[in-house]
Amino acid sequence: MAGMGDVRTVLWFDGRIEEAAELYVSLLPDSEITAIMRYPEGEDPWPGEHRPGEALTVDLRLGGVPYQLLNGGPQFPQSEAVSIAVTVDGQQEVDRLWDALVSDGGAESMCGWCKDRFGLSWQVTPKQLQELMEGPRGAAVTSAMLRMQKIVVAELEAAAAG
Repeated sequence: MAGMGDVRTVLWFDGRIEEAAELYVSLLPDSEITAIMRYPEGEDPWPGEHRPGEALTVDLRLGGVPYQLLNGGPQFPQSEAVSIAVTVDGQQEVDRLWDALVSDGGAESMCGWCKDRFGLSWQVTPKQLQELMEGPRGAAVTSAMLRMQKIVVAELEAAAAG
């Protein structure tokens, strides 16, 4: 479409967006911070909510996908209504990513969902989950997954084996 600009998902935060962006790009390959826009010096358009020089937005790529973190304030807290889904290969990658996301104040949830310390929801799933769910024992694999917090590939494989 002529004149079309870029498309990105914007995630609303209440502070700490530079810290969040640095964590996120450190966890996923093909990720980088591409731009930071700051609240202007000498101006406070929302008195008391933001400090001049504090990051207003951070543009980044996670796994090659563009996102923008917006330091908008407390009006719209993070919720499970928005999550970042990451498919990885094998238990070692599930463990690495999961442990990094739930550390320092994050929280585990069910079925491969967790929240990081900033309140952003993530879905961390091994590609083996989809493969096993499509197999002849897919219902048993799904049932096993529904009882898990972090996805455990060996338990999925055991369910698939019967």
